[in-house]
Amino acid sequence: MNVVSNMAVFSSRRPIFGLQVCDLDWPEAFTFVSALADVPIGQTAIFFLNADSANVMLKDRSYQEVLSRHLVLPEGIDFASLAMHGRTFPANLNRTDFVPALLTYMTTPKKIGLVGGRRNILKRACENFASHAPWHEFVAIHDGGFTDTDSARIVEEIARHKVDMLLIAMESPKQEVWIDRHIRPEHARLVLGVGSLFEFMAGEFPGTSPRARSLRAEWLHRFGLEPKRLWRRYFVGGPSFAIRVFGHVLGERLSTRRRVMRVRPQGLPER
Repeated sequence: MNVVSNMAVFSSRRPIFGLQVCDLDWPEAFTFVSALADVPIGQTAIFFLNADSANVMLKDRSYQEVLSRHLVLPEGIDFASLAMHGRTFPANLNRTDFVPALLTYMTTPKKIGLVGGRRNILKRACENFASHAPWHEFVAIHDGGFTDTDSARIVEEIARHKVDMLLIAMESPKQEVWIDRHIRPEHARLVLGVGSLFEFMAGEFPGTSPRARSLRAEWLHRFGLEPKRLWRRYFVGGPSFAIRVFGHVLGERLSTRRRVMRVRPQGLPER
């Protein structure tokens, strides 16, 4: 069991489809995750739940179990939170903004390993991370061009570098499953599944504007950058996610109604 099982109880959380998701604003999240990075034992892996990964989770029970074993931050799932709990999350902690800002917030120097992405992307991302937060040491350990049969070799390579933190960039759900299956405390104290972050850091795409962040419209910014790749995720997966949210809320209300109807009133006089 990783450190999050003991420490995350101090973090406010709320369930989304039964998965506990951290309920923190930006300063709280920075403080909490930075503290986890300084824990001298154990390990914390951090994943981000968005509509796409939630759709996968609802179809794949084993993927939900993987997510439940780690720390999960909200990424564009305010609609689900509003429908299920009557309020949005305090912040949309999307990884392309959160991770670079976290590295700036962490003033204690760390050795940070990068795994994933295309080889040229990985190299440029590593260089730009070093410019972004030069007090940390960044190491490009391996690109994402490896198969499952290569995993043991990659994990050994990670262990040789003795890093404090790992940033692993793969497609979901492969990313989370691979981390859960292969990465252990001896590899890094803090592990983050960062998806397409390396491409942003390499300058392949511009970062999200403050205006888009304030409106929580990061998804629209991403769609404008990669419409051919992302149209299905947003315009097929998005409505599918909304339908699942409505179905969940309706099911919860019907279940509550049935429980109430089964309870007999107590203390009423017999006729």
